[in-house]
Amino acid sequence: MRALLIVDVQNDFCPGGALAVPEGDKVVHVINRILDWFDLVVASKDWHPRDSVHFSKWPPHCVQETHGAEFHPELDTSKVVQVVVKGTGNRDDGYSAYEATNVDLEEYLKSKGIDELFVVGLATDYCVRASALDAVRRGFRTSVVIDAVAAVDILPGDGDAALKEMEQAGVRLVTSDGILCRVPEKGLQSQARNLKDEDRNKSQ
Repeated sequence: MRALLIVDVQNDFCPGGALAVPEGDKVVHVINRILDWFDLVVASKDWHPRDSVHFSKWPPHCVQETHGAEFHPELDTSKVVQVVVKGTGNRDDGYSAYEATNVDLEEYLKSKGIDELFVVGLATDYCVRASALDAVRRGFRTSVVIDAVAAVDILPGDGDAALKEMEQAGVRLVTSDGILCRVPEKGLQSQARNLKDEDRNKSQ
Protein backbone atom coordinates (compact mmCIF):
# COMPACT_ATOMS: atom_id res chain seq x y z
CA MET A 1 0.00 0.00 0.00
CA ARG A 2 1.09 3.55 -0.75
CA ALA A 3 1.37 6.51 1.60
CA LEU A 4 2.12 10.16 0.99
CA LEU A 5 4.29 12.00 3.51
CA ILE A 6 3.82 15.77 3.33
CA VAL A 7 6.86 17.35 4.97
CA ASP A 8 6.57 20.72 6.71
CA VAL A 9 4.35 22.68 4.32
CA GLN A 10 3.97 25.38 6.97
CA ASN A 11 3.50 29.12 6.80
CA ASP A 12 6.99 29.95 8.04
CA PHE A 13 8.55 27.96 5.19
CA CYS A 14 6.46 29.68 2.52
CA PRO A 15 6.87 33.21 1.07
CA GLY A 16 6.32 35.78 3.79
CA GLY A 17 7.31 33.34 6.53
CA ALA A 18 10.19 33.54 8.98
CA LEU A 19 12.33 31.01 7.08
CA ALA A 20 10.78 31.07 3.63
CA VAL A 21 11.83 28.60 0.96
CA PRO A 22 11.91 30.45 -2.38
CA GLU A 23 8.60 29.74 -4.13
CA GLY A 24 7.85 27.13 -1.47
CA ASP A 25 4.12 27.72 -1.82
CA LYS A 26 4.21 26.38 -5.39
CA VAL A 27 4.35 22.83 -4.04
CA VAL A 28 0.88 23.17 -2.53
CA HIS A 29 -1.05 22.89 -5.81
CA VAL A 30 1.00 19.89 -6.92
CA ILE A 31 0.46 18.10 -3.61
CA ASN A 32 -3.29 18.73 -3.73
CA ARG A 33 -3.43 17.23 -7.25
CA ILE A 34 -2.04 13.87 -6.17
CA LEU A 35 -3.68 13.34 -2.76
CA ASP A 36 -6.41 11.00 -4.01
CA TRP A 37 -3.87 8.58 -5.46
CA PHE A 38 -2.72 7.41 -2.03
CA ASP A 39 -4.10 4.93 0.47
CA LEU A 40 -2.90 7.03 3.39
CA VAL A 41 -1.73 10.64 3.84
CA VAL A 42 0.50 11.72 6.72
CA ALA A 43 1.93 15.18 7.31
CA SER A 44 4.80 16.43 9.45
CA LYS A 45 5.26 19.74 11.23
CA ASP A 46 8.23 21.47 12.76
CA TRP A 47 6.95 22.30 16.25
CA HIS A 48 9.72 24.12 18.09
CA PRO A 49 9.68 25.60 21.61
CA ARG A 50 10.63 29.26 21.84
CA ASP A 51 13.93 28.45 23.55
CA SER A 52 15.11 25.82 21.05
CA VAL A 53 18.87 25.65 20.48
CA HIS A 54 17.87 24.95 16.87
CA PHE A 55 17.49 28.72 16.60
CA SER A 56 21.24 29.16 17.01
CA LYS A 57 21.45 27.68 13.50
CA TRP A 58 18.31 29.16 11.97
CA PRO A 59 16.05 32.16 12.50
CA PRO A 60 13.17 31.35 14.87
CA HIS A 61 10.45 29.55 12.93
CA CYS A 62 7.49 27.21 13.38
CA VAL A 63 7.21 28.02 17.08
CA GLN A 64 4.53 25.94 18.80
CA GLU A 65 1.00 27.40 18.71
CA THR A 66 1.91 30.23 16.30
CA HIS A 67 0.56 31.10 12.87
CA GLY A 68 3.94 30.33 11.34
CA ALA A 69 3.73 26.73 12.53
CA GLU A 70 0.36 26.08 10.88
CA PHE A 71 -0.03 24.40 7.52
CA HIS A 72 -0.22 26.63 4.45
CA PRO A 73 -3.88 27.68 4.19
CA GLU A 74 -4.29 26.32 0.65
CA LEU A 75 -2.95 22.86 1.50
CA ASP A 76 -5.82 20.36 1.49
CA THR A 77 -5.48 18.75 4.91
CA SER A 78 -8.87 17.03 4.82
CA LYS A 79 -7.18 13.82 3.68
CA VAL A 80 -4.42 13.91 6.30
CA VAL A 81 -5.15 11.20 8.86
CA GLN A 82 -2.06 11.66 11.04
CA VAL A 83 0.07 14.72 11.83
CA VAL A 84 3.51 14.04 13.29
CA VAL A 85 5.40 16.79 15.11
CA LYS A 86 9.17 17.06 15.42
CA GLY A 87 11.75 19.37 16.90
CA THR A 88 9.60 19.63 20.01
CA GLY A 89 12.42 19.66 22.55
CA ASN A 90 14.75 22.57 23.14
CA ARG A 91 17.74 20.51 21.95
CA ASP A 92 15.93 18.73 19.16
CA ASP A 93 16.58 19.78 15.54
CA GLY A 94 13.94 17.42 14.20
CA TYR A 95 14.84 17.41 10.52
CA SER A 96 13.38 13.97 9.76
CA ALA A 97 9.71 13.10 10.13
CA TYR A 98 10.99 9.88 11.70
CA GLU A 99 12.17 11.98 14.65
CA ALA A 100 8.55 12.79 15.51
CA THR A 101 7.87 12.84 19.23
CA ASN A 102 4.11 12.19 19.25
CA VAL A 103 4.08 9.10 16.99
CA ASP A 104 6.61 6.44 16.00
CA LEU A 105 6.23 7.01 12.27
CA GLU A 106 7.85 3.74 11.22
CA GLU A 107 5.57 1.67 13.45
CA TYR A 108 2.53 3.69 12.45
CA LEU A 109 3.09 3.20 8.71
CA LYS A 110 3.86 -0.50 9.04
CA SER A 111 0.75 -1.01 11.21
CA LYS A 112 -1.29 0.33 8.30
CA GLY A 113 0.33 -2.04 5.80
CA ILE A 114 2.31 0.70 4.07
CA ASP A 115 5.34 -0.49 2.13
CA GLU A 116 5.70 2.33 -0.40
CA LEU A 117 6.21 5.96 0.66
CA PHE A 118 6.14 9.09 -1.47
CA VAL A 119 7.69 12.22 0.02
CA VAL A 120 6.77 15.82 -0.84
CA GLY A 121 7.14 19.22 0.82
CA LEU A 122 9.81 21.49 2.25
CA ALA A 123 12.69 21.73 2.05
CA THR A 124 14.42 19.42 -0.41
CA ASP A 125 17.87 19.90 1.08
CA TYR A 126 16.89 19.53 4.73
CA CYS A 127 13.72 17.90 6.05
CA VAL A 128 12.65 16.20 2.80
CA ARG A 129 16.17 14.81 2.40
CA ALA A 130 16.35 13.58 6.01
CA SER A 131 12.89 12.02 5.89
CA ALA A 132 13.43 10.23 2.57
CA LEU A 133 16.81 8.84 3.62
CA ASP A 134 15.35 7.60 6.90
CA ALA A 135 12.46 5.95 5.04
CA VAL A 136 14.87 3.99 2.84
CA ARG A 137 16.91 2.91 5.86
CA ARG A 138 13.72 1.57 7.43
CA GLY A 139 12.89 -0.59 4.44
CA PHE A 140 10.21 1.46 2.69
CA ARG A 141 10.22 1.73 -1.10
CA THR A 142 10.67 5.47 -1.21
CA SER A 143 10.09 8.10 -3.88
CA VAL A 144 10.43 11.88 -3.86
CA VAL A 145 8.04 13.80 -6.10
CA ILE A 146 10.46 16.33 -7.57
CA ASP A 147 7.87 18.90 -8.68
CA ALA A 148 6.29 18.81 -5.21
CA VAL A 149 9.46 19.79 -3.29
CA ALA A 150 11.48 23.00 -3.12
CA ALA A 151 14.95 23.75 -1.76
CA VAL A 152 16.39 26.39 0.54
CA ASP A 153 19.57 26.44 -1.59
CA ILE A 154 21.70 28.34 0.92
CA LEU A 155 24.49 27.44 -1.46
CA PRO A 156 23.48 27.26 -5.13
CA GLY A 157 22.83 23.67 -6.09
CA ASP A 158 22.13 22.37 -2.57
CA GLY A 159 18.73 21.07 -3.66
CA ASP A 160 20.10 19.26 -6.69
CA ALA A 161 22.87 17.76 -4.58
CA ALA A 162 20.30 16.50 -2.07
CA LEU A 163 18.26 14.88 -4.83
CA LYS A 164 21.38 13.16 -6.16
CA GLU A 165 22.27 11.92 -2.68
CA MET A 166 18.78 10.55 -2.17
CA GLU A 167 18.80 8.82 -5.55
CA GLN A 168 22.16 7.22 -4.82
CA ALA A 169 20.73 5.92 -1.53
CA GLY A 170 17.89 4.18 -3.37
CA VAL A 171 15.19 6.85 -3.45
CA ARG A 172 13.31 7.06 -6.74
CA LEU A 173 12.78 10.52 -8.22
CA VAL A 174 9.34 10.82 -9.82
CA THR A 175 7.00 13.55 -11.05
CA SER A 176 3.37 14.21 -10.22
CA ASP A 177 2.39 13.61 -13.85
CA GLY A 178 4.17 10.27 -13.73
CA ILE A 179 2.20 9.31 -10.64
CA LEU A 180 -1.13 10.34 -12.11
CA CYS A 181 -0.45 8.32 -15.27
CA ARG A 182 -0.41 5.21 -13.08
CA VAL A 183 -4.14 4.76 -12.52
CA PRO A 184 -4.67 3.23 -9.07
CA GLU A 185 -6.75 0.09 -8.69
CA LYS A 186 -10.40 0.64 -7.86
CA GLY A 187 -9.93 -0.79 -4.41
CA LEU A 188 -7.43 1.79 -3.28
CA GLN A 189 -9.83 4.60 -2.54
CA SER A 190 -12.12 2.36 -0.50
CA GLN A 191 -9.13 1.02 1.44
CA ALA A 192 -8.03 4.59 2.08
CA ARG A 193 -11.49 5.51 3.37
CA ASN A 194 -11.43 2.52 5.73
CA LEU A 195 -8.05 3.56 7.15
CA LYS A 196 -9.21 7.13 7.62
CA ASP A 197 -12.44 6.06 9.30
CA GLU A 198 -10.49 3.74 11.62
CA ASP A 199 -8.13 6.52 12.71
CA ARG A 200 -10.91 9.06 13.16
CA ASN A 201 -12.94 6.62 15.28
CA LYS A 202 -9.93 6.06 17.53
CA SER A 203 -9.48 9.78 18.02
CA GLN A 204 -13.08 10.32 19.12
